[in-house]
Amino acid sequence: MEQNYNQSPLKPGDRAPNVVLDAITHGGKIAIDDFRGRRPVLVGLFRGLHCAFCRRQIAAMAELETPLRDQGIDSLTVVNTPTERARLYFRYHPLPNLLAASDPDRVSHRAFGLPNLEFTENEDQWPYKVGMNTVMSMRVDLPGELPEPMDPMAAGDLLDKLDGYEQTDEDRQMIADGYGQLTGEFLLDRDGIIRWSFTEVPGGGRQLFASPSRQELMSAAAQLPA
Repeated sequence: MEQNYNQSPLKPGDRAPNVVLDAITHGGKIAIDDFRGRRPVLVGLFRGLHCAFCRRQIAAMAELETPLRDQGIDSLTVVNTPTERARLYFRYHPLPNLLAASDPDRVSHRAFGLPNLEFTENEDQWPYKVGMNTVMSMRVDLPGELPEPMDPMAAGDLLDKLDGYEQTDEDRQMIADGYGQLTGEFLLDRDGIIRWSFTEVPGGGRQLFASPSRQELMSAAAQLPA
């Protein structure tokens, strides 16, 4: 797996890159520059829909679409799932007002500096490498969905069963190429400058599979320059 071990996420004050992607929820393309000079935008960069945790994070971000829009902020969800596969998923699992784009090659994730974590037997170099012994020692806690805190592999399998999610060949290809892709959310002002971000990168893995709280995100949105 080719990896850039100097890669780190863009931070507040950085100018967001322009990335052009296939739209999922309508035809044509979506570009970061579509928002620049017009409106602020929250950009969520997630793993593919094969990731049970990301499906929940995408739904949580979609729930904020209306309160964000009330503050004049758009939202863009990016998934590492091929366009037609993603369109099929959202046809059967619609999220009102969702604006989403497909990025199976993870171009946007690299542009925003999110590493693709390599899983090793026992070597840790976060956020570029992590040993499977470290992964299996982690615990994911989702009260109401998981019976108890579980290791990520067992938790993901159980959530897939609860969701009735069946992986396709396309999903398996995305897993093979980007199973360890780290995720993030970036709030851009109308000039395309990052003003706030939340990623899985900090904390040596403690934020893996985590999401920002609604209060944190909306507080950041309220502080955007007019």
